[in-house]
Amino acid sequence: MKRVRQTDKAVSPVLQMLHRTKKQKTGYYNTVFDTSHPHAMIDWGSLPHHVVFHIFQFLPLVDRARASSVCRRWNEVFHIPDLWRKFEFELNQPATSYLKSTHPDLIQQIIKKHADHLQYVSFKVDSSTESAEAACDILSQLVNCSIKTLGLISTAKPSFMDVSKAHFVSALTVVFVNSKSLSSIKIEDTPVDDPSLKVLVANNSDTLKLLKMNSCPHVSPAGILCVADQCHGLRELALNYYLLSDELLLALSSEKHVNLEHLRIDVVSENPGQVEFHTIKKQSWDALVKHSPKVNIVMYFFLYEEEFDAFFREETPVTHLYFGRAVSKSMLGRIGMNCPRLIELVVCANGLQPLDDELIRIAERCKNLTAMGLGECEVTCRGFIEFVKMCGGRLTQLSVMEEVLIPDSDYNLDQIHSEVSKHLGRMWFPDMMPTW
Repeated sequence: MKRVRQTDKAVSPVLQMLHRTKKQKTGYYNTVFDTSHPHAMIDWGSLPHHVVFHIFQFLPLVDRARASSVCRRWNEVFHIPDLWRKFEFELNQPATSYLKSTHPDLIQQIIKKHADHLQYVSFKVDSSTESAEAACDILSQLVNCSIKTLGLISTAKPSFMDVSKAHFVSALTVVFVNSKSLSSIKIEDTPVDDPSLKVLVANNSDTLKLLKMNSCPHVSPAGILCVADQCHGLRELALNYYLLSDELLLALSSEKHVNLEHLRIDVVSENPGQVEFHTIKKQSWDALVKHSPKVNIVMYFFLYEEEFDAFFREETPVTHLYFGRAVSKSMLGRIGMNCPRLIELVVCANGLQPLDDELIRIAERCKNLTAMGLGECEVTCRGFIEFVKMCGGRLTQLSVMEEVLIPDSDYNLDQIHSEVSKHLGRMWFPDMMPTW
């Protein structure tokens, strides 16, 4: 009798918890979770499909596959099409990556049984060419797919660039031709070319909303212009600066085109002095902002100081600016004069000349500025406090390295955090390490 009472105490809390769920109110659940006997066992195999389906949605793929072998009912749920709408293929070589890979047997099962169910697909590949080629092989077999989003992601170096262009384009074209409803595509650092973009447009012009294709050297300005001319529902575009043109901005500003929401531009130079950057006319920028007044224009700069001459000579409606390399005082001065829509500014490096005047000009002219990050720069404590005072509480993000701040006759480092906190309306301290 004593043992039975101990068992009762051990079992009851679990069964009481099950009874407290809303679903136990139904007659079916009262049958499955019958607690009339203290040793009652839960018949997990009798759970309805929709409950098992809900559980499977939260399981990693490996655990879901293992659970499918428990019983026939769970195996049936494992193959419900809705569970296969979203899938990420992970392709890694043991010699080059510590990450796990999607098992080859599972890949074949997906291709045979679930290719026509896939809608949101991504490929994560490591730095090996073999993994990128394996991704292309899978793409070329998705002939019955109805994919809506496609992402090709290199977790290390851009390994898709090592695949033969013919192989990559052939595989990608299979998806472009057969899907007919692609809305989101991320194909950065790949050998995609103009002809394959024409295939994309010919089959998905009515549905395409997002296209990210930074670092695609085989695409020309004419190729991306073809996309903008015919994909009037495009809301987000990411590309390299060499693809940006006055014609492209005007195409995105046409009456047929929906309002653009995000335009991301990477301005990159690997060999200083060997790339001459063109200038975009102010009228083209104005046309875009008039058509899409809420558009975010994000620019990432990876240039050397002598290469900035073509930028911000006239008013430019950029909203987010990130400088990954050193940027001159004169360049920051032009930003203060000609970027009135600026919302966020990050300067990773500048030099040994204080930026007081440039920051004060930015605070004065850029009324929408809400985020600032400063790395290897110099600003006097007095100049920095004046900048913060002018911006006030609208600076929701302020990340500044401690070594950026130079003590002066008015303030030292022990005083600056209280002064800045007072003007921000919240507690603030300089950073010990970069947060961007």
